[in-house]
Amino acid sequence: MFGIIRPCRHRLGGELGAAWRAHLCGMCLALRDDHGQVARLATNYDGLVISVLAEAQAPAVTRPGRRVAGPCPLRGMRRAQVATGDCARLAATVSLVLAAAKVRDHAADGDGIAGRPGLRHAAMALARDWEARGAGIGTELGFDTAILTEAVSRQESLEAHAGPGTPLLAVTEPTETATGAAFGHTAVLAGQPGNEAALAEAGRLFGRIAHLLDAVEDQAADAARGAWNPITATGTPVSEVRRLCEDAVTGIGLALADADFTDRRLVDALLGSELRAAVHRAFGAAYAEGPAAPEKGRRRRRGCGCCRGRCCDACVDAAPEACCSACCENIDCSC
Repeated sequence: MFGIIRPCRHRLGGELGAAWRAHLCGMCLALRDDHGQVARLATNYDGLVISVLAEAQAPAVTRPGRRVAGPCPLRGMRRAQVATGDCARLAATVSLVLAAAKVRDHAADGDGIAGRPGLRHAAMALARDWEARGAGIGTELGFDTAILTEAVSRQESLEAHAGPGTPLLAVTEPTETATGAAFGHTAVLAGQPGNEAALAEAGRLFGRIAHLLDAVEDQAADAARGAWNPITATGTPVSEVRRLCEDAVTGIGLALADADFTDRRLVDALLGSELRAAVHRAFGAAYAEGPAAPEKGRRRRRGCGCCRGRCCDACVDAAPEACCSACCENIDCSC
């Protein structure tokens, strides 16, 4: 699984952590049910935000339910309550179409597994199948997935013409458009059309952050193998990239404040504190010499189960329950 939002279950707490897992597993199972077992490879942590948004807006009487799912290796072979209904199906469809575009892009560029000579043709065929399947379910849900595929096609053209001096936000525009459309449609799906504009704006800014953090995390590897990277290609200083990300996090908070939710707790956690943590984590890991880089924690005898005793200086004297929150903001606890 992949994505920029990878929350710590200890920070979310029991109730919100269970809800997050329900949406993640619900999206994965919706991919399986609508598109087949292989489609579960398209499961990603960011896609479940769409399911969370749709459910959080729905009135209590129409809110999608839960069902008990069977044992899964990723849950330690435990059963779990998982999200069901159109919320999970929309998240799965968006994830599938965007994953198809990424597979097609890798195959065309000869990059990664999909770009290997013996697998390229099969990868392209898989991408076309996923796009067609996603379009079919999208139609059922009232969402035109052509918005996503057109954005990806426009991305290729923009990258081909981008160079030093090109505004970085010109390169992120297609991703912003795609995520803005997906976020906005959650309002339609939930029967809250008044939220559509605010959520489209939140989605646009989320797409900007996702695109930029992906570029940040890949910049060194891209340089080593001579691959195209938007930060390198446009010559944008790292400090400016971080400013754009942090401003976008603030903008998302303002946009969400203009939307009405029946239960916004998980939305605020994922698109607030967890998104800020993702920005901190990406820049700290990719640019260890930078001023915002976190220091590696020292092993301590005490600490929470999340950090397994690896408490940093910020919380060495904290109680265990406070330790987790402070540690997770300063080191990647990888839980």
